[in-house]
Amino acid sequence: MTDEPLDYAALAELRHQIRRFLVFSEGAARAAGLEPRQHQLLLAVKGLPATERPTIGELAGRLQVRHHSLVELVDRCVAARLVTRRPSAADRREILVHVTARGERVLRRLSIAHQAELGTAGPALARALRTILSPRRAARARRVRHG
Repeated sequence: MTDEPLDYAALAELRHQIRRFLVFSEGAARAAGLEPRQHQLLLAVKGLPATERPTIGELAGRLQVRHHSLVELVDRCVAARLVTRRPSAADRREILVHVTARGERVLRRLSIAHQAELGTAGPALARALRTILSPRRAARARRVRHG
């Protein structure tokens, strides 16, 4: 295994850039009157691929939280009139989550702000990622993993 400081520096820079964006995102959500997790839920529902259904299980996986934690988050979002939950027409036991008109308005404002921030912060994030994914580093990582 290699202990090259450059590897640590590249990983640290990527982590730093990701964290800077997450701090921005959390602050923007709070400024819009949402908990950061509420914003994440709205984005997960709205940005779900057309091949997926907005079930509690699918959304819990996308947000990397436990099923019961997602249920609690959906409850808070329903109370805030950001989402609704409805039984699936195909399987009445299955619950689907949908963004309300109010949720759409808040998400749109936040998404515009996030895209603008990425216009500024994106180049540094992309540079950090390119550094880690450079062909030389990738080849070295493969050698380390496969001995």
